[in-house]
Amino acid sequence: MMKYLYLFLNIASLLIPLVVSFHPRLKFYKKWPALALSTLITGVFFIVWDVIFTSHGIWGFNASYLIGVDLLNLPIEEWLFFICIPYACVFTYYALLELLPNFSYSEKWFRGIFATLLFVSLALAITYNKRWYTFVNYSYFAFVLVLVYLKNRALLKSFFVIFLSILLPFFLVNGILTGSFIDGEVVWYDNAHNLGVRLFTIPVEDMAYAFSLILTNLFLLELFQGNEK
Repeated sequence: MMKYLYLFLNIASLLIPLVVSFHPRLKFYKKWPALALSTLITGVFFIVWDVIFTSHGIWGFNASYLIGVDLLNLPIEEWLFFICIPYACVFTYYALLELLPNFSYSEKWFRGIFATLLFVSLALAITYNKRWYTFVNYSYFAFVLVLVYLKNRALLKSFFVIFLSILLPFFLVNGILTGSFIDGEVVWYDNAHNLGVRLFTIPVEDMAYAFSLILTNLFLLELFQGNEK
């Protein structure tokens, strides 16, 4: 049964958000066309990144937790990851936005958070430019941070706070994938290409990776919805 673990995590992450997408207050299903396009474009970028890193042994997958179907040297579960996890996280963003429509915080705090994250990400990318996961991850994080700051400040301002809520299921799912609560790991990392710093079993880079993955999806979704309008 353990060979279905990664597949189960994908399905479990998607199931409740998919069902609640039809709630009359949320009507998240109306975002499906724009979300499908944003997920496709974001997924292509992250899949190419994934294929390159897997082929160079920067990270890899434990066959004991996979059903054994591969495409471009990636398990099918990894492909599903870029559909299921973004869907669940984007749904969570809009659901919390609906539940807390009047939530806000000062522009001073917003600019401070932005500047701090940008400085730290660039500093890490430059300092550890020979550790490929650290370098590529924080370089893209800085890029998407600046892009959304310039093009959709309202999205970035709300995402800074809502991402903290998204981190709760992130720690559970990614924790299992990296070895928490199970023997071994579903996804392993070559620590020569990251900082070697773990939050429980999760490489610290994964937090920036999740931030960039979800924010890219959200930015493109809102861009396509704006074009539709």
